[in-house]
Amino acid sequence: SYYSTKLGGWRLISLDSNIARGNTSAQVRWLKRVLAASDQKCTLAFWHHPRFNSGLEHGNNASVTPFWTALYGARADLVLNGHEHVYERFARQTPAAVHSGEGIREFVVGTGGAETYEFGSPEPNSQVRVSGRYGVLRLVLRPASYSWRFVAANDQVLDRGGPVACH
Repeated sequence: SYYSTKLGGWRLISLDSNIARGNTSAQVRWLKRVLAASDQKCTLAFWHHPRFNSGLEHGNNASVTPFWTALYGARADLVLNGHEHVYERFARQTPAAVHSGEGIREFVVGTGGAETYEFGSPEPNSQVRVSGRYGVLRLVLRPASYSWRFVAANDQVLDRGGPVACH
C-alpha cells in the first residue's frame, strides 16, 4: 500500500496513513531507505491524513509526524493530503510547524466532491484557505521546480504560485 516511482527529476512517494506509521514501523523504515537511495532533485510524497490543517472536522494529525521527519531530513519539497474536505496551502515548514525555507510545502486538497467542511482558526504557516468549493489542484512538475493552481469546479483559479525551485 506504499510505493515510490520516478517521474522526470522527481521522486514520487505514496504512503499509507491507515497502517502502522511509527518511527520503527516497516513503512517508515522503507521510506528512509527510499529517500537515502534517491538521486532525484525533487521529492513529492502523498497520503490521506494531513499532519497540518486548520479544518474543524479533523484538525492536525500528529500520527504522521514520522513521515514528515523522514521527508524533512531528506529535503523533500511537497506533501499532498486530503481527508479534510477543504483546500489549504502551507508555507514551507518543519515537522514542528516552524516556518523554514528548507521546509516542506503541504497542500491539503479534499475538494473532490464529498460534503465540504469549514475552517477553524488558521494553523501556523497556513497561507491560503478555501472552504465550501469543489476543485482540483493542478501541479506542474519541472525537472528542478514546481508550480500550482487550485481551480474551482467553475474554472475559477483560486490559488496559484511558482515556479518554486526544489531544495
